[in-house]
This record gives sequence, C-alpha cells and structure tokens, in this order.
Amino acid sequence: MTESTILTSPQLDAKPANRNIKFIIGAVVIFTAIGFLVFNAMSSAGAYYMTVPELAEQSDAYIGKNVRVSGAVVDGSVDYNSPELILRFSIGDETSQLPIYFHGPRPDNFVRAAEAIVEGKLGEDGVLYANSLLLKCPSRYEEHGGETKPTDYEEIQVESIG
Repeated sequence: MTESTILTSPQLDAKPANRNIKFIIGAVVIFTAIGFLVFNAMSSAGAYYMTVPELAEQSDAYIGKNVRVSGAVVDGSVDYNSPELILRFSIGDETSQLPIYFHGPRPDNFVRAAEAIVEGKLGEDGVLYANSLLLKCPSRYEEHGGETKPTDYEEIQVESIG
C-alpha cells in the first residue's frame, strides 16, 4: 500500500483585512464619542464674563444662558436663610444692581467680601440663579496717608448644592 501525502498550501484568509476595518471603525466611533463629549461639556460649561452694567444693557440676550458676572457686594443686601441654605444678595454699583440667588452654605468671610464673581443662569425675573460663588476678600491692608486700601485678595470659591 502506498501512502499518498497530500500537501495542502495554507489558505489565505480575508480576516486580516476585516480586522483592520474593525479597528478603523472602532477608532472612528471612539474619537466621535470623545469629540461629542468635549463639545457638549464646553458648550454647557461655557459662560459669558461681564460686569453688572454690561449685563443690564443686554439682559434679554442672556436669559436662560450661563453667565459669569463680577461686581461689588451691595451693603445691606445680604439675606441668608440658614435652615434652608438660601443666600440672597445683590452685586453692582450705584447705577445698576443684580440680585443673586445662591443655594448653598454662606462662606464664612462673606460679611467682609469686597467683590464677588458669580456664575449661573439668568432668570426671566432678572435674578441670577448662581451655582458658583467666588469671593474676593481683602486679606491685607496697607496704610496710605491715613486711609486703608486693600493690597491683596484672598479668593474663596463655593459651589451650589442644589
């Protein structure tokens, strides 16, 4: 009996091409998802930075949008409800003021705050519903001819809890 040996050549599969296509499609899906997440985060977290008079001039254009407003805390405007953690105050100057509503703990140094930078959404009622509060408080004073002026600021940021 004779044995016959059949030599077969290895078949070339089309799998390497499919594998490359799978990696390419997977990479495109991943980069698209990352791009979408970055775009979404930037558009929702972006805020227009302005002063109180600038916002007062164009308040209709910013209703419902995230804005970041800087201004001096108006003396006598602070109202804090400690059981409900609601802080209401106004920022601005003699010409225009902006009422602020902040839900969260009142910073310890809020009573001596010189300036506040507030970020949140401007409501239709003209109130800024803040989710972030940054206080610029004088931390050091220097004598200037009998008058004290702030030389440095201590920045404290507080986030809303609601």
